[in-house]
Amino acid sequence: MSTREVTRNEWHSFFEVFSKQHEGWLATLEIMGNQVGDQPEAVELPIEGISLNSENEPESVVISFGRSTEDHVSHWIERPKHIWLSTTTEGAHDSLQIEEEDNQKTLLHFRSPMLPELVDGVL
Repeated sequence: MSTREVTRNEWHSFFEVFSKQHEGWLATLEIMGNQVGDQPEAVELPIEGISLNSENEPESVVISFGRSTEDHVSHWIERPKHIWLSTTTEGAHDSLQIEEEDNQKTLLHFRSPMLPELVDGVL
């Protein structure tokens, strides 16, 4: 397993590509912080996408899940300061961690890490 930080100047394009590669993949979202402890926000829901909202202050990241309005979840991360992508030894995306200015962390991890090019439209 290896982890690399996604630099701030990459965020917009990274999220655009990442969202296209992983749309529909089942993932779990956990919030970790001193004030909230470890809390699951979404459990094995399909990802709709991740986007960077830098037009308004404070800057934020939005992660959206769900197939329908009944299971839709949107999680806002305000004032992100670090983003890390963890990959398996084969290079498959395993998890994405976003740290906010207040040190709260959001962890997005996939049920089955896989190289996006191996999925070939099968979900």
